[in-house]
Amino acid sequence: MTLQDILALPELQDKLINHAKTHGFITAMAAAPHTLDPHEWLPFLWGGEEVAPFSDGEQLECYIEHVIALWNQYRPALMSNEWQWPEGCALDEAEIVTEETRDFCEGLLQGWQLSRDDWESIMPEESEDNALLGGVLLSLTMLYDPETSIATLADQGFEGLEQFEEIFNAIPTMLSGLTMRGMQLVEQAD
Repeated sequence: MTLQDILALPELQDKLINHAKTHGFITAMAAAPHTLDPHEWLPFLWGGEEVAPFSDGEQLECYIEHVIALWNQYRPALMSNEWQWPEGCALDEAEIVTEETRDFCEGLLQGWQLSRDDWESIMPEESEDNALLGGVLLSLTMLYDPETSIATLADQGFEGLEQFEEIFNAIPTMLSGLTMRGMQLVEQAD
C-alpha cells in the first residue's frame, strides 16, 4: 500500500493532511537544522491530535514507514543539492502554479513553524543568513498564494509572471542551500 493509497482510504478522509502537504511538511522536517524526533512531528500530519486516526495498527505502521522513508529520501537529497519538486508540483498556465504546488508550499510552511525556533536561533534577525531564510520563506509564500503576490508586485510596478517561473525553478536550490547552511551553522555551534 502506497502513501497515496493510505491517504485515499475513505475512513481516513479529512483526517490526514493531503499528499502534497505531507511532502511539504516532511521536506520542512528534513531541512530542519536540528533533527526532530518523528514522534514530535508525526501528530501534525493528522492535525495535532494525540491519538492517530487509524483504526488498524498495520495501516498506521505502513503510513509511518512511508513518512520516514520520505524523510530518509529528502534529508540526503537536500544536503547534496539533489532535492527536486515532488511529482505534480509544477507551473500552471491558468493558475500560475498547480494545486499540488500550493499544497506542498502550505505543508512546508506549516512544518517550518515547528522548527522555527531552531532556525531563528542559528540565523538571528540581524544576520546575513537570516536574509537567506527570509528569501526562501518569501518565495514559498509567493508560490502558496500567487494571486496576492501578483497584486502586490503590480502595486510596485512589476508586471508578468516570469518571476514565478524563476522562483519555482530556484526553490530546489534554495531549499538545499538553506539546509546545508543550517547544518554548517549547527556544526559550528557545537
